[in-house]
Amino acid sequence: MRLKRKMHTLTDCPRGCSATVVKLHAKGPLKQRLVSFGIMKGARVEVIGFAPIKSTVEIKIGRMRLALRKEEAQMIEIDHDA
Repeated sequence: MRLKRKMHTLTDCPRGCSATVVKLHAKGPLKQRLVSFGIMKGARVEVIGFAPIKSTVEIKIGRMRLALRKEEAQMIEIDHDA
């Protein structure tokens, strides 16, 4: 019997965490927008910080910094470094 692993998203990552994108759960125009920023399977991202009450997440991908809404960040499944 295989144990189901809990899915981790960008909102689960603490500030300063580096992670690899495992899957995008977004669809349509939002998925296209995220991919245009380089957020796709295998991409490395770093969580820079959070707005109060984690309403937005600031990330760094490559040399670019982005602010994502909490709802958008929760659609990005990650595998974070231990």
